[in-house]
Amino acid sequence: MDAQFKKGVLELCVLMLLKGQDRYGYELIRQISAQIEISEGAVYPILRRLTREGYLSSYLQSSPEGPARKYYGLTAQGEVYFQQRLQEWRALVRGVEQLMGEGAAVAQDAEVGDDAGMAEEAGSGEGTCD
Repeated sequence: MDAQFKKGVLELCVLMLLKGQDRYGYELIRQISAQIEISEGAVYPILRRLTREGYLSSYLQSSPEGPARKYYGLTAQGEVYFQQRLQEWRALVRGVEQLMGEGAAVAQDAEVGDDAGMAEEAGSGEGTCD
């Protein structure tokens, strides 16, 4: 998958996974990676930026498997931001799907037109070697 496609939706994936449940960074990476191939380093800059902008809060929690983990959760401002981004995403998807549908219809019309043109040429005797 194209890196720019992934980059554009990765923030929304992070926000979606944090909606309703706090998670630590590696947990987010595992969940996203199960659906979309990403590098481990792709999520942490997003988490830092969203925290800096006030959309996420973070806290350390001890872990039975090792050192404390840094958990992230949506703030009230983050919830509003998530809803805005989700609406933008849905509008983008609708627009792209509309264009794809129109593009498919144009391509199909062009194919039908090409087939009709070839049948016409074949029937007129043009292009034959008499």
